[in-house]
Amino acid sequence: MAIGEYSQFYRGKRIVNFSKGGQAEGGDVVYRLHQDYDSQESQGELFAELLAQVPPASIEALVIGPWSEAHDEGPTGYLDALIERRAEFAALKGLFVGDMTYEDCEISWIIQGAYNPLLAAYPQLESLRIRGSSNLELQAFDHAQLQELAIECGGLPSKIVDALAGSSLPALRHLELWLGSDEYGFDGSLDTYQRLLAKLQPGQLRYLGLRNASIADELAVWLAQQPWLATLQTLDLSLGTIGDVGAQALCESPHLGSIERIDLSHHYISPEWQAKLAALPCTVVLEEQAEEYEGERYVAVAE
Repeated sequence: MAIGEYSQFYRGKRIVNFSKGGQAEGGDVVYRLHQDYDSQESQGELFAELLAQVPPASIEALVIGPWSEAHDEGPTGYLDALIERRAEFAALKGLFVGDMTYEDCEISWIIQGAYNPLLAAYPQLESLRIRGSSNLELQAFDHAQLQELAIECGGLPSKIVDALAGSSLPALRHLELWLGSDEYGFDGSLDTYQRLLAKLQPGQLRYLGLRNASIADELAVWLAQQPWLATLQTLDLSLGTIGDVGAQALCESPHLGSIERIDLSHHYISPEWQAKLAALPCTVVLEEQAEEYEGERYVAVAE
């Protein structure tokens, strides 16, 4: 599976494109800065064009979509401009960097950048979503307001996870990580994510997404044994390789508590265990049953 569509909404608001020479739509929308592959304007120039029409102080959320030659350079022009003009963006609460499709750039080819300067410049930020992990730089950080953190990728390096484990995020309620394939950068293990969740105080989370994981069965078996699982509203293990071992662990867990939703879409679970999961007292999403290829399971999003 590849990402074939742009996001339609962010933080509950409709997303609209803004490209070179465009006109701001106005209204309560979120703008997505959008460049074609061969766009001639710089990232900073496109950003400045948007801000000439939309007052920065009115922007509560911003989406950075495809930038020119995203497989060769990161969003540094946008990030630098945001940091330079941070005093004008007092209302900015949400930022999504990399909302692009495979036609713009395959997810594992997206070049990213360094995020600690941005996080330091925006202590009021509540949501940060990043797509792509190539050249992604993140060191341990403290952020009192960040409620949602998502990193979507085809392979998540353990150094990024270790940085998160060393961070202080007391307001975090939504953690979404796409683990991916070892062919595209995943080099972690179950221990990596056990350490992360031990440090991040998982009892405060309402949504936990360990998505696109080649170790989905191992994760499910471990998660099913954790008492804090009962405090979640949503457990998301979608896009990964979960099979009957993980399904059985979840079905037999004494810690589901008042969990409302378990997302296992794109799975390798037999009809027998699908039926047992469907009988759980919560919504279990079991769409997109995958098939093994020559005895191997594959995550949904890799390249």
